[in-house]
Amino acid sequence: MSRDANPDQALHAARRQRALDALGDGLLILPTAVESPRNGDVLHDYRPGSDFHFLTGFPEPEAVLLASRRGRGRHHSVLFVRPRDREREIWDGRRHGVAGARRRFGVDEAFEIGSFWRELPRFLAPHARVFHRLGADPAFDRRLFEVFAGEARRHRRQAPPAHPVLQDPLPALAAMRLVKDSAEQRALHAAAAVTVAGHVAAMQAARPGLHEYEVQAVLEAEFRRRGSVRNGYPSIVASGPNACVLHYHDNDRRLRPGDLLLIDAGAELQGCTADVTRTFPVAGRFTPAQAAVYRVVLRAQLAGIAACRAGAPWDAAHRVCVRWLTRGLVELGVLRGDVRALVRGQRFKPFYMHGTSHWLGRDVHDVGAYQDDAGRAAVLRPGMVLTVEPGLYFAAGDRRVPAELRGIGIRIEDDVLVTRGTPQVLTAAAPKELEAVERACGRQPGRAAVRRKARAQPGS
Repeated sequence: MSRDANPDQALHAARRQRALDALGDGLLILPTAVESPRNGDVLHDYRPGSDFHFLTGFPEPEAVLLASRRGRGRHHSVLFVRPRDREREIWDGRRHGVAGARRRFGVDEAFEIGSFWRELPRFLAPHARVFHRLGADPAFDRRLFEVFAGEARRHRRQAPPAHPVLQDPLPALAAMRLVKDSAEQRALHAAAAVTVAGHVAAMQAARPGLHEYEVQAVLEAEFRRRGSVRNGYPSIVASGPNACVLHYHDNDRRLRPGDLLLIDAGAELQGCTADVTRTFPVAGRFTPAQAAVYRVVLRAQLAGIAACRAGAPWDAAHRVCVRWLTRGLVELGVLRGDVRALVRGQRFKPFYMHGTSHWLGRDVHDVGAYQDDAGRAAVLRPGMVLTVEPGLYFAAGDRRVPAELRGIGIRIEDDVLVTRGTPQVLTAAAPKELEAVERACGRQPGRAAVRRKARAQPGS
């Protein structure tokens, strides 16, 4: 069975019921993600659609969920899936098939996907509304409109509307996913633990002379060894001046003595992903300048995490981090003047140009509104999960900063669960206090062997 499969029938039935209660009367039509060609007859690695998987746990492509309310606390759910196919299963692996979809995933009915467009009109017939998001799959949308047009022609002389009203279900599903249920919180804890292990392994492995991609291999091997199906997003492994490129993905530079290595990477597990950044010295010790910048970023991050309390605006962490980073820029000699005036003038922007937080869950930049209808910042509630990731970036050629700071890029990122009390840092086990980072780097096998060899030399 695919590791993406989650046959917890009660969990997914309860989620569907909550979603349909939020949407109201009508038919939900929710296809999973479409397989994407890579080249020739090779496909990109497949991942089921986030909303679809959230409501079904079903892992395979070419699947559609239909669901509608049936009175108080009841609903009817239907899966259309690929049929069992002995020949295709020899090439691509075992399928659940129609019977397996119904038996293992707890839906009321299941049919072969090839019958979907033929069967859809009878499921549409009782409903005046259809919940479906346009744009994800234009080919699917065209076929759906053809069905609507056919039904309109067939019922053109009848009093009810000729075709149903179309409504986007994403806002309701996003609001539901924004507050994590207990199952998703457990999955996020698990993804965080795997991610932490990968980052620690990378700290222990990195040393001058390796390439960034060699450290990436250690990191991601640990993810896989601990059960992660895939990364939550492409790993950023950025050494030296590359750390000042926010979405650096080449990962091909050779590590040099004196470099910092910034790794932004997260493992996906049980449908959810972590998102962690750590910055550490590849030779095991921060230089005085690196340590000074690191302490500024860490101080800001700890203050930002403390601000992630229920009832606070979602961007409270950003506002706090900006103040502490700006104060730090003054302490480092990069900026001069009153901290409050510098913040108002956004003088920090050349060195801290991104936001501090985003929602986290099934997607690394998870669904959920950041503002209400009036444009006010969303309010944090228990069960929400967001990142806190301040940083400072001093480009190698930036003459506005002291020479000893040029080429330093530092970001520290953790995943924070909002609770009724103190925020819970899901990724707290990843070393980030300066001394703890140096200890983790000091456990490198290669470095220990070098020290033993040096001690064995005559006269040492």
